[in-house]
Parts: sequence; structure tokens; C-alpha cells
Amino acid sequence: MPSGKILVAQGGGPTAVINQSLVGVVLESRRFQHVTRVYGALHGVRGIINEEFVDLTQETSHNLELVAATPSSALGSTRDKPDIAYCQQIFEVLRAHEIEHFFYIGGNDSSDTVRIVSEEAHKAGYPLRCIHIPKTIDNDLVGSDHTPGFPSAARFVAQAFAGANLDNAALPGVYVGVVMGRHAGFLTAAAALGKKFPDDGPHLIYLPERVFVLDQFLADVKATYEKYGRCVIAVSEGIHDASGEAIASLLAQKTGNAVERDAHGNVQLSGTGALADLLCDEIKDKLGIKRVRGDTFGYLQRSFIGCVSDVDQREAREVGEKAVQFAMWGDRDGSVAIKRTGFYSVDYALLPLTDVAGKTRTMEDEFISESGTDVTDAFRMYLRPLLGSSMPDAFRLRAAKVAKVLKP
Repeated sequence: MPSGKILVAQGGGPTAVINQSLVGVVLESRRFQHVTRVYGALHGVRGIINEEFVDLTQETSHNLELVAATPSSALGSTRDKPDIAYCQQIFEVLRAHEIEHFFYIGGNDSSDTVRIVSEEAHKAGYPLRCIHIPKTIDNDLVGSDHTPGFPSAARFVAQAFAGANLDNAALPGVYVGVVMGRHAGFLTAAAALGKKFPDDGPHLIYLPERVFVLDQFLADVKATYEKYGRCVIAVSEGIHDASGEAIASLLAQKTGNAVERDAHGNVQLSGTGALADLLCDEIKDKLGIKRVRGDTFGYLQRSFIGCVSDVDQREAREVGEKAVQFAMWGDRDGSVAIKRTGFYSVDYALLPLTDVAGKTRTMEDEFISESGTDVTDAFRMYLRPLLGSSMPDAFRLRAAKVAKVLKP
């Protein structure tokens, strides 16, 4: 007899709306009479193999709604990247607890975990329905128009650069803002939505989809500075040279500094301000510009509590709800995808796990300008509906200049 038990977990970097998907799963599951328990695993797959579960069936709907509107992962997350042996442990725990539906909210690595667990259950003949629920601020999952979490992070980046531009216009100089994105430049490109007037920053945008050439970068900055008397620059943390080597690593080697690496051997890009500092040093040394400042947005853009897209909130809830519907009414495992159906409306599809797992989407060429230092109107049209309503605006004085008397 079916147990009616469900398990949901969250993996990877938190977002401003990931809890909407969690609550979507819990509340939608409660609508099905045969569901007896909805468990949550603490800290993702690590919590599963340690059997650290909480019973979400006992949560009140009111508190769930409050949690849904709160950024970051309510269940906790993990950076564990499971291999087959790890996934086999996950499956054994799920079978021991008689769990029949497994929902994992996460990005690329999470989708691959769901794929492996699904295959293990199939080989064992165990009736386990596995659904991947999309989440990532990088917007790099294939098969979806966009990914929950990205619109809110993009809204933060656009507003942050709008503010940085105002500051830079008041006290002119060069400003470098480094944004998350190892392989995909969607989030960095969102900085362009902070522009209003033709001379607003960011004046230059550098994405990992294009090769970064330091000498060309310095020439771009020099030309922009000479044109406007200032320069605002948006840079993806993942910019690299023609060989694929991270610029952060190359510049650090040039200065004799060691670069940090994460558990997977990748150059640590998000947890350090090194790239911004190194680029600022190059501008000061090579161009002789004195007022040069740099910021690394880092974790700020992921779960910023005061800057959430209402569109993102709604869709994050719906992907959780649709995941449950696909699981209960369908006959296959898969990954939930958002499909754009109008200027702005969406529908949801269930893609095969093999179509999504372990794959990375990068920005399409149609979204990047020919110069490689800006985005196109096609990208602006793509992103603007996702940022939600009531985007803040900035205005300028229109005062007429008074003729000089002493220095005509």
C-alpha cells in the first residue's frame, strides 16, 4: 500500500524566492487526500543521508506563508556535489523511510542529483517519483525561458548600478562593480536595466560569454572616461582570457598573490573582492586615473530582503505547485521549466531530467552587442517584465545655465 510520504529539500545557493517554491510544494501536496506526510530535509542532500528530517505537515498555513515571503533557504542548503555512491545513499534513505515522492529545489548540480536518484530507484524497481524544481540566480538552466531567483537578483543588480551611477555622476571617477556569474553573464547584464539617460552607467559591461582582453579593457575605459569624464563598469566574476583562464587568477599571479580555490578546485570568485581590486589597480597604474573604486556584490544579490520581484515570487510559488501536480498526475520524473507564452505570460512544462542535468545555459548572442561591452534591446525586452512592478526611478535637474561673468 502506498505510504503517501513526500520529501522536499533545497540545494545550492539561496535566493530571494526559493521558499516560495518550498511552500508551493507543501501546500499543494496537502490538497491530495492520499498524501500522509510532507517531510523537509535539513541542509539538502546532506540532511537526507544523515536522516535529518522535519515534518512540514505540522506547519500552519499562516506560518508557511510568512516563510514563503522570506529570502534564503528555510530548510538550509548544502554545497555537496553528490556522485553515484552518494546518490545511492540518498536512495537507500528514501526507501527506508518509504518516501514515494522526492522534490529537490536547486540548480544544475541539483538536477543531476535528481537524475541519478531517479535512475537508482528505477534500477531497484522502487516506485519513487523524482522532480527537480528550478532555482538559480545565474539563470543558467537549459530549457527554461528563465529561472526562479534570477529576476529578484537581477532587480537588485539593476537598482544597485542605478545607485552607483548616481554616486559616480556626483563625484566623477571610475567605478567597477563585480557581479556573480562564473559561466553565464545574465546577472551582470542586468546592470544595463539601471540606465535611464544616454550617458548613464554602466557604460561598459563585460560578460563571460566573451573573451576578456586586458589591453582592450583599458582602452575602453580610457575612451569612455575621456568622453564622459567618468566611467561605470559592470564585470562578471567569470571573465576569462582566450584560453579560458579566469582573469582573477591571471591578475593575481601577475601581482604575486595566490588565488583561493573552492572544494571542487575552481578559482574562488564569489567570496573575495580580489577581481575588483585587481582591475582597479590596473586602471590606476596604466591610465593614471586617481579616483577609482570597486565593489564586489557577492552574496548581497542572492537573498536581499528588500528587493524582490513580485513576478519572481509568483512564478517561484507556481513551479513548486506544478511540480506536485506533475508528480501526482504524471507518469514520469523530470525538471519543471518556465516557458514564455506572450509578451509577458508563462506556462510550465516538465522536461526530461537528462535534458537539464549537468548542462549550462549561457547568454544567447542576440542578447550581447557587437562590441561585447553592452547588451542589446532584445535583452532589455527579455528582462524588463521579470523585474516586476514599481521599479524605482531617477531624475535630473533641468536648470538652465547662468552665463559666466568673471570667466566667460
